[in-house]
Amino acid sequence: NQKVYLSPVMDLYSDKIIAYSISSHPSVSFTLTALKHALDIVKNNQIKTIVHSDQGVQYQSHEWVNTIKAYNVVQSMSRKGTCLDNAQMESFFHIMKSEMMNVHYDTKESLIHAMKAWIKDYNENRIKEKLG
Repeated sequence: NQKVYLSPVMDLYSDKIIAYSISSHPSVSFTLTALKHALDIVKNNQIKTIVHSDQGVQYQSHEWVNTIKAYNVVQSMSRKGTCLDNAQMESFFHIMKSEMMNVHYDTKESLIHAMKAWIKDYNENRIKEKLG
């Protein structure tokens, strides 16, 4: 009867989850942990970085917006009620839920361990046709 929240950051070119955080509460600081880690990874790219999210309250907070500005990246948000704007991330969550939620996890820690293992497998072992 406990909830676990996942805040992944996906590279839309490779579909790789380049950073994520897991928490018991969907706070702004929880989402910023993954965002800052991802932006530290890509900050030396010569390509303009765009961070896309849904319209969750965390992604509209002053702290989130100021972090986006501090890293000199562009913020993009899905239109309200338009899941297709964020289709790749929605697809990721669908696959993860369909593959992980048919198992009973005795503890929150066992679920978190399984989530981390699943993301590692998703990043390292899944064939991505678009990458050849």
